[in-house]
Amino acid sequence: MGLGLIASIIVGGFAGWIASRLMEARTGLFANILLGIIGAFVLNLILSTLGIYAQNSWLPQLVVGVFGAILLIWVGRRFR
Repeated sequence: MGLGLIASIIVGGFAGWIASRLMEARTGLFANILLGIIGAFVLNLILSTLGIYAQNSWLPQLVVGVFGAILLIWVGRRFR
């Protein structure tokens, strides 16, 4: 059973918030949600090309979202 839209937004927001705290980024609520959701999407794409798939439940997606958001924050800082 997959995550619903509301659950994805909540998990994405939490993942973005965790990543912003770990990376000491000053982002707002909306940016945290976007970082978490887009980060999870990007990292899931990268991992799937390597044959690694995160289980479709909240905890694995939270972990992937946090690391994906950290990756996005890091890349964003490199281009500034």
